Order: sequence, then C-alpha cells, then structure tokens
Amino acid sequence: MTSLIVLLSVILLFVVLIQIAKIYEIAEELKGEEASEIGSADSNSLGLLIFCVIFFACFIWGCLYYANYMLGYGPLKSASAHGGSIDSMFNLTAFFTIIVFVICHIALFWFAYQFRYRPGRKTLFIPHNDKLELIWTGIPAFVMVILVVKGLIAWNEIMADTKSGEEAINIEATAWQFAWNLRYSGPDGQLGVKDFRLIKPGSNELGQDWNDERNLDDFNSDELVLPKGKKVRVSIIARDVLHNFYLPHFRVKMDAVPGIPTYFVFTPTKTTEEFRQELKKYKEYSTPSDPSDPNSPPKWKAFNYELACAELCGKGHYSMRRLVRVVSPEEYEKWLTTQKSYYLTSIRNTDDDPFKGKPLGVELKSEAEKLRTSLKKAIDPKNTNVADKTLNLNNIYFETGSATLSKESEYALKVILDALNENSNLKLEVSGHTDNVGDPASNLLLSQQRAASVKSFLSSNGIEGSRINTSGYGMSKPIDSNDSEEGRAKNRRIEVKVL
Repeated sequence: MTSLIVLLSVILLFVVLIQIAKIYEIAEELKGEEASEIGSADSNSLGLLIFCVIFFACFIWGCLYYANYMLGYGPLKSASAHGGSIDSMFNLTAFFTIIVFVICHIALFWFAYQFRYRPGRKTLFIPHNDKLELIWTGIPAFVMVILVVKGLIAWNEIMADTKSGEEAINIEATAWQFAWNLRYSGPDGQLGVKDFRLIKPGSNELGQDWNDERNLDDFNSDELVLPKGKKVRVSIIARDVLHNFYLPHFRVKMDAVPGIPTYFVFTPTKTTEEFRQELKKYKEYSTPSDPSDPNSPPKWKAFNYELACAELCGKGHYSMRRLVRVVSPEEYEKWLTTQKSYYLTSIRNTDDDPFKGKPLGVELKSEAEKLRTSLKKAIDPKNTNVADKTLNLNNIYFETGSATLSKESEYALKVILDALNENSNLKLEVSGHTDNVGDPASNLLLSQQRAASVKSFLSSNGIEGSRINTSGYGMSKPIDSNDSEEGRAKNRRIEVKVL
C-alpha cells in the first residue's frame, strides 16, 4: 500500500509540474516576446548566481565535514614512511587545482549574471592577444613544471628497490579470482623460484620448484602481518586477470599483472593498535561500528588495516579483502615462530618431494635450534630433573656401517661445541647406541667408535679431551622396538649426558 501511495504521489508531482510549465508559457505570451526574454535572462542569471553561492557553501561544508574520513587528513595520516610524500603531492596538486576551480567557477557564474541578455548588446570577439596567450600558457606551464619535478623526485624515492645486502622482509602476493596467496620467505630471507608448469591445484598452487632449496622454508599466511619500522618488499603478480595490490592506509598501490612481476617497497610506521588510538581521539570514530547494533564496539576499536584489490576483476572482486596487522618487531618475531614451512608440512617425504628420505639443511637447522634450547635447559643448575640432563642427538649422521661423521652432522655438533666454549666447567658423556641388526660384538664396537668420532670432532675444535667421556652400549639400551625400520632408526643414536 505504501509503495502505491508513493507511486501516485510521484505521478501527481509530474502532472503539477507540467501544468505550471503551461501556465508559464501562457504568461510569457501575454507579456510579449522581448519582455519575456529579458525577464527570463534576469531570472536565469540571478538563479545561477545564487546557485554559485550555494554550490561553494556546500563545497566548503563538505570538505570540513568529511575531512576526518579522507585519506591524508584528520586521523587518516599515512602509516608508512613514504606515505607523507604521496600525501604532500596530493595536497600540492589540490592547492593549485582548487585555486583554478574557484576562480573559473566564480568567473563562470558572475559572467552569466553580468553579461545576461539585453537588447542591442553585442558580443566582443578577441581573435588574437599575445598578452592573454602568454598568461594562460605560461602560468599553467610553470605550475606543471613544479608538479612534475616534485612528482619525479617522489617517484624516484618511493619506487627505489632494495639494495644488494639490504635487510628487508620478502613477501610475494599472488592474485587470482578471487583470492590472494601471501607467501613469506623463511629464515633464509629469500623466496624460491616458481614455474607455472608445476602448478597443481590443492598441492602446489603457486608452482613452486621444490628442487630450489630457497622454497623449502617459505610459508603461507592468510593475513598480512608486518612489523613496525621494518622495510618490506612485496613481489606482486597475478595468475589469471589484472588485479591490484592496494593498501590504502600505507599509500601502497600496484597492479598485479599476469606474467609480469611488479614490486613495492615500504616501511610501516604505525602498529594497528597505535592507529586505533589515533582514531579514538575523533568523535566520528566513537560511534557503533554496526549501525544496526548500538552495542557493537566503536569504529576505532573495530578498525583494521586491509589489503584490497583495486581492479574490477570479476563478480567475486569483493572477496579479495585480506586482513593486515602491523605489530611490534617483538610480536612479529613471536608470530614467525608459529609459522610452518609449506614444504615441510605438506610436501616433505611425499611423491612430490625430490629430497624424499634425505636429510635437509632446513630441517637440520631447525633440529639444531631445538637442541640448543634443550641443552641450555640441561645445563641450567636450577634444573634438577635428571631426565633433562640426557639429550638424544637425532641429527648426528654417519656413513652407512661406519663411524665416519657425515657433513650433515655439523649443525648439531656446532651447538655442542658452542655450549662447551661458553661454559668452561661443562663436562659431557657421549654414548653410542645401535639397533639389533648384525653381530652384537660388532655393534658394540661400532657404537664405541661413533662416540669416539664425536669426541674427536670436538677435540679438534679446541675442546680438552678430559671434558668429554665416551662410551658405547651397542644394542643393549634400545628406546624403541627393533621390529620395525622406524624403531630401529630411533635406536641407532648418539646421546649426550650433562655430567
């Protein structure tokens, strides 16, 4: 019923307007043609002048009212180191264009009023005037030079790539309909290579080449987490159509082009929480974040940085939004420790793994760090737990059937060596163990020789032999069943005991 009343009201309004127009035409005919034209010119020119005043009043009101919602003004100052240069360029451009905008529109509406129709008035044509041409060519050219030079300086600073050896966090953003894949470089600080021919939906979305060891510690994240004050280099590419990597609060915007990698380097300067505290100072951001729920948290508290696609890339374009969190360097390092390599969690020892069954540097480094933590705990004089004093060196490797240490063992041995150098009173017992395959006497001898090899390595690196005891137990102290290959592998081990 309400819709019908609204529709009838609109129809009635049109009928009234048509009737008013007809009455106006009849009145003009009665007044006479020339008087009608003069009256029309006066009313139109006066109306334009009034419109000019209202127009500029609305323009000024709109600028003041919405200032705190506009990027670059109020609380929405840039949250990146380079953003100030971009905001400065916008302000400078706005300064000149607003001057021209105001002058041109005042002249436009004033001339419409001043030179309205009068009988006998003729138009003055100026076919050529050197002075006028010099003014309207020279002034814009001078302004353009200022804008172009300042823009070029800003461009060269903003778009400079990282230098060789410069510390930066390397991230790759790959776009496709309708998602972002955010890949971080691992501890090596380098992103591994990709090949589109290696793409396998569900297992290798990016086409990472697992033969490139730089890929082995890379990890993916559902959100973009960045540390405050650290330089970030984002490599940007698309897998299907044109997309755009847009971080509005950081003044970062770069096309993601299929087959043509682009990049952007920037440094965040405000954490998410710091930006929220800035918003909190403005009444506009103290209103409920959900207009339909008065009890919803205020806008400042619900605020988050975001990654958006700034290209209309299809019907699902809206779903490409990703959360961006800027945290302190300490929080970022803590977050890093929770991230797992995609290769190690999803590819390792599968049919797609070119290193299946072989020890890898990335795993050895990880195990070495675990050993360092465990050894520190074992050395702590406050720790009285006997079980913590004996450590299993499960990343010590020997040549098959011999006591010759392999190169892969150096990661763990370096941890033991560092502990002995840092703690001059530390003494250790190194013991060797085997599985039950083969002759017991031979296994006993092999276990003794392997323990002696570990001591020899440490002694050759400056550790006194008196600080290291060795023993071999052969197959007499298994820690798992010898009925399976997995169990036998655990029983073939080197242990270190803090004395």
